[in-house]
Parts: sequence; C-alpha cells; structure tokens
Amino acid sequence: MATFLYKLGRLSFRRRHVVALIWVALLTLAGVGAASAPAAGNSSFSIPGTEAQKAFDLLEQRFPGTSADGATARVVFKAPSGEKMTDPGNKATVKDTVKELSDGSEVVRVTDPYQAKAVSKDGTIAYAQVSYKVSGMELDDAAKDALEDSAQDARKAGLTVEIGGDALQAVPHTGSSEVIGIAVAAVVLVITFGSLVAAGLPLLTALIGVGIGVSAITGLASALDLGTTTSTLAMMIGLAVGIDYALFIVSRYRAELAEGREREEAAGRAVGTAGSAVVFAGLTVVIALVGLSVVNIPMLTKMGIAAAGTVAIAVLIALTMIPALLGYAGRKVKPMGEKGKLFGRSKPQAAGPARSAKPNLGTRWASFVVRRPLAVLLLGVIGLGAAAVPATSLELGLPDDGSQPTSTTQRRAYDLLSEGFGPGFNGPLMVVVDAKNSDDPKAVFTETGDEIKGLKDVVTVTPAQPNKAGDTATITVIPGSQPSSVTTENLVHGIRDAGADIKADTDAGVLVTGSTAMNVDVSEKLNDALVPYLVLVVGLAFLLLIVVFRSILVPLKAALGFLLSVMAALGAVVAVFQWGWLSGLMGVEQTGPVMSMMPIFMVGVVFGLAMDYEVFLVTRMREAYVHGEKPAQAVVTGFRHGARVVTAAAVIMMAVFAGFIGSSESMVKMIGFGLAIAVFFDAFIVRMAIVPAVLALLGRKAWWLPKWLDRALPNVDVEGEGLRTRTDRGDEDRELVRA
Repeated sequence: MATFLYKLGRLSFRRRHVVALIWVALLTLAGVGAASAPAAGNSSFSIPGTEAQKAFDLLEQRFPGTSADGATARVVFKAPSGEKMTDPGNKATVKDTVKELSDGSEVVRVTDPYQAKAVSKDGTIAYAQVSYKVSGMELDDAAKDALEDSAQDARKAGLTVEIGGDALQAVPHTGSSEVIGIAVAAVVLVITFGSLVAAGLPLLTALIGVGIGVSAITGLASALDLGTTTSTLAMMIGLAVGIDYALFIVSRYRAELAEGREREEAAGRAVGTAGSAVVFAGLTVVIALVGLSVVNIPMLTKMGIAAAGTVAIAVLIALTMIPALLGYAGRKVKPMGEKGKLFGRSKPQAAGPARSAKPNLGTRWASFVVRRPLAVLLLGVIGLGAAAVPATSLELGLPDDGSQPTSTTQRRAYDLLSEGFGPGFNGPLMVVVDAKNSDDPKAVFTETGDEIKGLKDVVTVTPAQPNKAGDTATITVIPGSQPSSVTTENLVHGIRDAGADIKADTDAGVLVTGSTAMNVDVSEKLNDALVPYLVLVVGLAFLLLIVVFRSILVPLKAALGFLLSVMAALGAVVAVFQWGWLSGLMGVEQTGPVMSMMPIFMVGVVFGLAMDYEVFLVTRMREAYVHGEKPAQAVVTGFRHGARVVTAAAVIMMAVFAGFIGSSESMVKMIGFGLAIAVFFDAFIVRMAIVPAVLALLGRKAWWLPKWLDRALPNVDVEGEGLRTRTDRGDEDRELVRA
C-alpha cells in the first residue's frame, strides 16, 4: 500500500492542476445539486420492532385518518391572578384561539378545553390539544408559525399562554459553535506549523471535503429521506477528521523535507507513510459509523452512513489534494524545525545540530514514561477508573419538555400542566386493545381498563374509545409520576405484563404506545444493541489493527484503552448531567436521565477517533522498531515525531465538540460535553500515557505475532519499508553514476 500511495502522492504533486480542478469540479457539482434538489423536510421517524411502533401501525389500520403518530401541541392557558379560566372574557378568548388553531391545513382536530373537561380543579389553568397529520419532525414551518401566532393573540388578551408537545420540535441550533471550532483549529495549526500557509492547507481541504459531503447529503435528502438532521453529524465528524488527516500528512511532509528530500519526493513519501495511516484510521471511523446500522433505527443508520461517506471524502482529499496544494505552496511550507513567514516576518532557522541538541517535549515525556512505565500505567488506569465510577449509576432515558431550559415555551407549558393536572399529565400513555380475535370485545375493553386501574402510580384511566368496527379501542392512562421517571417506566412494563395475562385469557392484544412509551422502547432498543455493536465494531477494528501493526497485543491494548476512556467519559456525563456536579458551569438547568442514545453514540464516534490517534502514534513506533530500533527507543522515536501532531489533532477535535456545549438544547449540550471529554481522556491519558507505558513494559512481546498468522496476513507496509528500499536503491544508483 505504501508504494501505491507514494506513487499517488507524487502524481498528485506533479499533476496538481488536474487534481485541484477535479476537486473544485466535484464541489461545484455537489453545490449545484444541493441548490437544485427539491427541499426536504425532516426525516420520518420510526422504530421498527418496538411495541410502541406496532401500536402506531395498528392504529393507522384500525383508525384510518386519525394520524395516530402525528404531532401534537398543547396550548396551555393560565388566567390572570384572581381570575379563572371559566370567566366569560377568558372563555371567549380561548374559544377564539381554538377556532384560529383549527384553520391549519395540516391540523386534524383541536379539542375545546371546556368540552373536553381540560380545566384544572382550581379553574386557573386549561389547555387545548392540537393534533396534526404528520409528525413533529415533518411539520412545516408555516404550521408552527400559525401555532405561535395564535398563542400570541391570546397573550394580548391578558392570558398567560405557553405551548408544549412535539409540534414545535426543531433541529437544534448551536449558534456559532462550528465557527468557534474552526477558529480554535486555525490557532492550533498556526502554533503547530508556525506558518499561515501550512496552517491553511488542512483548514482549506477540510472545508472542501465537508462542503462536498454536506452538499451531497442535501442533494440526496429528498430522494433518500435523509432529512435536515442527517448533515449535523456528517459536518461535525467530517470537519474534525478532515483537519486531522491533512495535519498528519503536512507534518510528515515537513519531516521529510527536514531530512533533505526534494519536494516531490517528500510529498510522495508523506502520502506513502502518513497516508497509509490515514487510510486505516479512516477505515476504523467508517466501520464505527456504518456499524450504527445494527441498532435498526433508520434515522441513526442514515446519519451514520452519511457521516461515513464524508469521512471517506476526507481521506481521499488528504491523499490527493494535500500533495497538490503542497506543490502550489512550494517553498512557503518549510521543513520541520524551520518556521515559515508569520504575518510577514520570517522566523530565524536554527542550525541542524542545534535543533537536535534539545529534545522536544514529546521526547522528554516518552523518556520519562519509559523509565517509570508501571507508575504511569497505574496512575492512568486508577484515574480513569475513578472517573468511571459514576457510570455505575447510569440512568438512561430520552429528553422531554421537562429537560428544556426554563426560558423556552415548551418548558413553561410543561410546568403549568404539572401545576394544574399533576406531573404525570405531561406523559400520558395510550393503550391500544386489539380484540379482533376475541368473542366479546366490549368485555375485553372493560376488563383492560379495570386491570390498569389496579396498578401502582395510575392517576386516571379514561373509558375505552372503540373504532367504527368495534374490534379495537384506545385507553388513555395518566401516570402519577413525570414522563422521564423510573416509576413511569415501570408502569409501562406493568401494563404490558397485565396485557400478556389478558391475551392469555381472551386472545386480545394489549399494546402501550405514546411518546413516553416510545421513549422507553427506544432506550431499551439502544441498550440491547450496545453489546452487539461493541462486538461488531471493536472486533472488525481489532482485525484491521492486527493487519496494520502485525501484532496481537497492540490492538488488544488499543481496544481495552478505548473502553476505559469511554467508561470514564460516561462517568463524567453522569456526574454533570445526572448528579448535577458543575451543572452551573456547564449551563445545565435540569438534571435527569442521560440520553439513551449517548452510550452507543459515544462508542461509535469516539472509537473511530480514538483509533486515529492510536494508528498515527503507534505506526511511528512500529516504523522505528521495524527499522532496527530497540522497543523502548522506538517508543521515544514515535513520540518525538508524533506527539506534537497528535496533541494538536486532539485539541482541534475537542474544540469542535466543546463548541456544542453552549447549545440551549440539553441533548446537544450533552453530546458536545461527552465527546469532548472522551477525546481528552483517550488522547492525553490513554494514548499519551497508558499506551507508551504498556509498550515499554511489554518490550519485544508487544510486536509478537504467530508465524502462521504472519504468513496469512497481507503485507500492507504501513511503515513504508518498501519506500526505504526504493530510496536506498536509488541512492546507490546515483553513487555509481557519480563514480
């Protein structure tokens, strides 16, 4: 592989005009496609195989036209102090609002609070429920604007009006987080390279790669039902890895220049060596993202595949466009140790011996770890273990309006409903009774309602509402606890257990659905998929790393270190978002269960990124070992060449993710914090401390591989041994010519 990539790098350097033209043409084509493609709404949301989804599907069949899985909005009214909602003036305002809400083209029905008895006992709070034909993720902006305008008209009449439910569900906006991440990345790159030109190359190529990827997603969104949320993960991951991959190749190019090679040769060798690491690092990220499909949540699968495609583009750009741009840059990109022009001033170049006289920080740190590997290993493992302790009390759930900031209308509506009707009113359960195969459907409906009334934490059970055929009915159950509580989750399981007994006696099916039950099912589905996902992703990456490092223990150590860093990161997430530690600093207004998608999301994203650092750092050590250095010295050599670059890459990655902590959405805030802290733990504790300590303790055993397996594995030559042989042979030929 190294030889092929070496030739590709040299070809891209020589034919830089053609390469640049191809990528600019692809960017233009993707942009035109995105601009001309039909606008796509948010992706439809379904959870195949869950009981809640089966109930929705059954309702569509037995109650046609009711849009059971459509969006709902609760418009909550509160009377001014000293007044009641039953006062004539307030009642007239609510009636006008209900009439106004009914005019929307996507509205199925609007309930009148006075006819539906949706007024609190003290008469101060009432609500009208609006049902829509489509889900909250598919509802168009015009319908949302009409909803908010109606509420504003009622406010002008003197009422307090807030809107809850999923009708106002929107794509989370993170403000200037991407800009902040790019700005921090630019600063880190300038510090790393000491040159605006060299620093600009990774930024330029990363932006081009993300531009192509996101434009392609936008262009295909309508045809493939990708939705507007799909590009968020693709942009986040594509930007981070795009900068990192280009950073590694540019750094290797400068190192090759420092060894006296011509620029075209240096570009070829940089792509042949660092480029090989980029290919395998990119493969691990792609495996982790595509592996999200095992969860069998279509939206998550599409997000993973779209992000994986953007990563693949980042790899191709790093292998071809970076050497092409290096050809354009010429002497403006200086050899390693020689600073370029920064804001017009040229940094003085130290002589070669002086440069090598003082070891860099990476060399000094690696030498310290090699001298005291056991102490560093124990300290790192104990520290991460301590950080992981909170993860033992991890509670998973999906966020609802109760986790929104108090400044939002959704949260204020949630609090008003809790005040007027009890905390469980925000999470009603819909029980669907399928009595088609029963001899006496009416008796089954009554028996089901009576069974549910006898369960714990049940406040209200409405009478069964049968369909026209009389073979299916819905029953609404109001829990006594808030939707995201463990008590409500237990109630969902209790109703389902009671339904199993009813089915055994009457052959009637009892299904529980609604947003609360759907959240419970999604959480359980994600939990059940976590272990298979870990086995698939870690297993495939383990095999891939065996091929890269030609070792059993190095990939095993890489996987175990990753698991340790993810557990520590989950512990930190629990401490902040569930326990409330440093919640004020992080802007967490409401603690509660950790988002159920968080563990599997962190495993997928962080594993791919962690393996990036592993591949880039350890391939340098492997390269030094293969070329004759002792194991301990190879560790030091790897750090001398790679520590600064890996550190810069990790800081850039953390900056991109940390920018999302400032989001007002608790889910986005949690993802940003979790990924940023996971990269910190993995890059600076696992890869920078535990990895060299373990390799120092193992010595030559770290690179052991059974002979039969060594013969069976393909030789991908990530270390560039074939390039060294080629160069040595070329040097001999030149010596003969001179002789």
